[in-house]
Amino acid sequence: MNAVVKVGGKQYYVTEGSEIYVEKIKNSKAKDKIVLDQVLMIDGKIGNPYLKGSKVEAEVIKNGKQKKIVIFKYKNKNKSSRKKQGHRQPYTKLKITKIG
Repeated sequence: MNAVVKVGGKQYYVTEGSEIYVEKIKNSKAKDKIVLDQVLMIDGKIGNPYLKGSKVEAEVIKNGKQKKIVIFKYKNKNKSSRKKQGHRQPYTKLKITKIG
C-alpha cells in the first residue's frame, strides 16, 4: 500500500517498511509507536483534505541532528560585514509499519 502523509507541514510519500526523516517530534524516544492521522491519499483514494478513519502507524528509530549547513553573508567592499554561521536541523527518523 502507498500513502501520502502530512507531518510537520510537509507531505511525504510512504510505503510499508519505508524509512523517512521528518521534523523533530517532541517527546519521542527510540522504539516509540506513533500514529500519523493526517493522511492525504491511500492507493489513489484522495481525501478532502484528509481521509477520515485512516491512519499510518510508524515506529521511531532515532532522533538526531542533520549535517551542519554553513551560512556565509558577505557585502562587497566592507570588511566588517562578513558573517559566518552554522545550523543543524533536528530530525526524527520514522519507519512505517502499517498503512490502513
